Amino acid sequence: MAKSNLKEQKSLKRANLKVVDNNAIKTTAYSDINLKEWKNYDHIKTDTLWEFPARLKEGGHSNEYHGNYIPQIAQQIYERFTKKNDIVLDLFFGSGTSGIEALNMQRRCIGVELKEDLAESVSEKFTPKQLVTDVNIICADSASEIAKEKILARLDVMGRKQAQLLMLHPPYDDIIKFSDKKEDLSNCSTTEEFYDLFEKVAKNGYDLLEKGRFACLIIGDKYANSQHIPLGFECMARMNKLGFITKAIIIKDMQGNERAKGKTANLWRYRALAGGFYIFKHEYVMVFQKV
Repeated sequence: MAKSNLKEQKSLKRANLKVVDNNAIKTTAYSDINLKEWKNYDHIKTDTLWEFPARLKEGGHSNEYHGNYIPQIAQQIYERFTKKNDIVLDLFFGSGTSGIEALNMQRRCIGVELKEDLAESVSEKFTPKQLVTDVNIICADSASEIAKEKILARLDVMGRKQAQLLMLHPPYDDIIKFSDKKEDLSNCSTTEEFYDLFEKVAKNGYDLLEKGRFACLIIGDKYANSQHIPLGFECMARMNKLGFITKAIIIKDMQGNERAKGKTANLWRYRALAGGFYIFKHEYVMVFQKV
């Protein structure tokens, strides 16, 4: 083998690439993207500013649940960081965006949801067969050891020891109250308690994720007591503390994910001018890797 080819293969290995013995295909170890045909992937974003004109409502998605993330994020993250039949673990399952898009893209999903009524209602979006083979919904506290044990049992049934992608879309502290449960991150008495509980959830996610694979955190900041509270960056720091390395901090325009904004826009503009702050029009999509 020529020295240049050997050198290239070593470089690819260091970059976590899998070299396939086929002149037409070159993929990473974590996606099906053919790097030989990289010019054909214009639909995949590789920059750090994401703008979507509106929430996707096709393919089984809806906007009946306030606080769910838009499907386009799952589409982008899944294609970049998973392969067909991989398992996505979502520890804040909510209305099921991660599971719906997993099915649409021939992936599988395990979702953990704290609220019993929501876990029951979201299960109706899937067929009985899909709930056995492709989408498993667990009603539990994602920070608990019980949830971890249940996830491991589901992984075993699905033929894997760990998940291949971790999705985290927690409440943005207490901005929206999602339930009355004390385990709910939106009910934390202080922001520090929110960070601590988030870290427990992320720790379970870290333990259940394959080495070398990726995690995605979707989160926004908050404004309270006349100051900006950078929830995203502290949650990132907590994930780094657990052993994740940060691969990207993406700014996503959140205007397409808001409802009834026009009714309050003028009021918030007045408040911003009077209070010396700026109105949030973005949230973060942070990408991490377990090394």
